[in-house]
Amino acid sequence: MSQFDGFLWLVATLFPLLFIQPWLHREIQVLFLLLTRRADIATILFALLFFPGVLLHEASHFLMAKALFVPTGRFSLLPRQMKNGMLQLGYVETAKVDWLREFLIGLAPLLAGGAVVAYAGVARLGLSALWGPLAAGDGPALLAALAALPAQPDFVLWFYLTATVSATMMPSASDRRTWLPLGLILAGAIAILLYLGGGQWLAAAVGPRLNDALRRVAVVFGIAAVVQTALLLPLAVLRRVASEVTGLEVK
Repeated sequence: MSQFDGFLWLVATLFPLLFIQPWLHREIQVLFLLLTRRADIATILFALLFFPGVLLHEASHFLMAKALFVPTGRFSLLPRQMKNGMLQLGYVETAKVDWLREFLIGLAPLLAGGAVVAYAGVARLGLSALWGPLAAGDGPALLAALAALPAQPDFVLWFYLTATVSATMMPSASDRRTWLPLGLILAGAIAILLYLGGGQWLAAAVGPRLNDALRRVAVVFGIAAVVQTALLLPLAVLRRVASEVTGLEVK
């Protein structure tokens, strides 16, 4: 089973992150709105807070497009409200190209952001020290490891970068528009290979590499989930205090 545990780890880290990240975004936006009482200023503060992550996100789109010889248009790091009510923090216009290049351009923020999160979380914050106690279910050792984290050099800076990059690295809906057709093509190719009797070769040649890749992605999502969860409780408390002080409630 350990040969194929990468997928399980991926699911175990990705699904909580998909719930935590929008919750974190909302807590911050509501807090800024309560403090300023102006939606435009709250939007500007939110964009400034996540600027490093937005810059990396859009720059990775741009650089991947250039590397693949795809023409680019306008490039913006200014927030704007979309017609569907969503807040867009930045964008890069690219020419319409084949599915593969569009897929790689859309995937670029996750690749670049994942690399930064992995480096910052493991090499700079020392979050790898948490995995052993977590896996063993050792509560005292886990608390001791958590208490030691702030002693890491430049902890606040690296924690901030990890939080902002991890909270903005996920591909948007427009970035993912080619994922379904490419996924169906890949699934069809695998089905044909299995039908032709290539299952054992696929498991032996591709399985271990795929499992290792999924494990690495799960580490990135795990770091993102840990850092963003650590921010949620204090932000929720601050938002509640701000609501009590101002007498306002944002639904």
